[in-house]
Amino acid sequence: MKLSDFKALTFDVYGTLLDWETGMVTGLKPLTDRVSRSLTRDDILEAHAFYESTTQRYTPSKKYYELLPVVYRRLAEEWGVEVTWEECEAYGRSARHWPAFDDTIEALTYLKKHFKLVVLTNTDNLTFSGANTRLGVHFDGVYTAEDVGSYKPFDRNFDYMLEMLARQGIQKHEILHTAESMFHDHAPANKYGLANCWIYRRHDQEGFGATMNPGEMPKYDFQFNSMMDMAKAHQAELAG
Repeated sequence: MKLSDFKALTFDVYGTLLDWETGMVTGLKPLTDRVSRSLTRDDILEAHAFYESTTQRYTPSKKYYELLPVVYRRLAEEWGVEVTWEECEAYGRSARHWPAFDDTIEALTYLKKHFKLVVLTNTDNLTFSGANTRLGVHFDGVYTAEDVGSYKPFDRNFDYMLEMLARQGIQKHEILHTAESMFHDHAPANKYGLANCWIYRRHDQEGFGATMNPGEMPKYDFQFNSMMDMAKAHQAELAG
C-alpha cells in the first residue's frame, strides 16, 4: 500500500491540523489559574476529554461552540471554582482561534496538488470557518458535526461522509482517513474498513491527551509524526 494509491484524504482537524491541546490549555487559563491544587497539562487535557466526550454523547446535536461552555462549567465544578456563564461562553468562542501546527499549511498546500482534501470534523460550521482561514487551502468537502447531528466516533458521521463522497465519485477504497485521534477516528475507520493514516502528534508524550483512551488500540496503515512527514513521504514515493 502506498500513499499515492488514494484519491482523497479525509481529515480530522482539531488535533491533526490544528493544535487544539495548546488552544484548550490557553483558553482554560482563566479557569485553571484559580484552581487551588496543582494541575499538570495532561490533567487538564484528560479532564477536558472526559467532559467533552460525555457531553457529545448526551447532547449530540449541540453545536461545538455551545458544547464547550458546558465542558468549561463541568471542569469548574470538578475543580471547585465559581464561574459565570459568560466566562463559559467565552471559552466556547475561543475554538475558532486555536492555532494551526507549524507544518500544517505547507503540508496541505503540497497535498492539495495530488489529492482531494476533505474535512470530517467534530465542530460546527461557524467554528470551522474561523479555523479554515488559518489552514491555507480550499477543501473539496467539509462535513461538520453540525451537518450530521452527531459527533465522531458515532457511525452516522462516517456514513454521511462516505455517502457524500460517493456522490462525488470517490469510493471507499480511494479514501485515506488521516487523523490523530485513535478514539474519534481510527477506531471507526477500522470498523468501516477505511485505510487510515495516524498523524501521531503526541509521539513524544504519554497518554492520549485531549482524546479518550480508545481501549484496544486500532490498527493503522501509515504513521507519521506530522503532516509534513506525510507530505515528504509522498514526495519520496513519486521520486521512486
